[in-house]
Parts: sequence; structure tokens; C-alpha cells
Amino acid sequence: MPLYLTRFSYTPETWARLLDNPEDRRQAAQTYIESVGGRLHGFWYAFGPHDGYTLWEAPDNVSMAAVALAITAGGALSPLETTVLMSVEETMEAMGRAQQVRYRPPGA
Repeated sequence: MPLYLTRFSYTPETWARLLDNPEDRRQAAQTYIESVGGRLHGFWYAFGPHDGYTLWEAPDNVSMAAVALAITAGGALSPLETTVLMSVEETMEAMGRAQQVRYRPPGA
């Protein structure tokens, strides 16, 4: 199954709720991805431009998009960014296929 890296930040209102009532959000994240047949591989908080990161596995892009849309619609995160991760093997295959693409740079 494909892997997905998400980067998220909580809104100030969400942080205020969490400070008033601390909650481990890993179980919630696990429940969301399992509802589409996926798996949560990790959940981390961080310093920097994003408050946290998750590593998910989902059956396909549509399933992961459904989870991301549902979470985003809840309004607690802003932003939520998702990156599809590719294996080395997939990247090697893409490099092989790139040789067949007849790309011409602009103005060339």
C-alpha cells in the first residue's frame, strides 16, 4: 500500500482546547486511517513550520484523500499537507520511463 506523509498545524483554538484538556491524538488518527483500510505508522509533534507529522499507509490516493478531507473539514488543523511517498523501486521505474518522454524545454 502507498505511504503518505502529512504535515499539520493546529489552529490557536485547537491548542487552547488541548491545553485545557490534554489529549493523545494518536488513537484518533489511527481510527481515521483504519476506517478506510489503512494503517498509522507514526505520529510526531515538532518544532518548526508545522506542529506535527504523521506517516500513514492507505489502500490508494482516494482513500487517503477521504481521510485528509474529513480531517480538514473538521477545522482543527490549518494547514494539513499530504505528500505521497514513493519507494526506491517506484522511483527507479519512473526514471526508466522518463527516458521515453520526449520533453523539450521552452524556447529550445
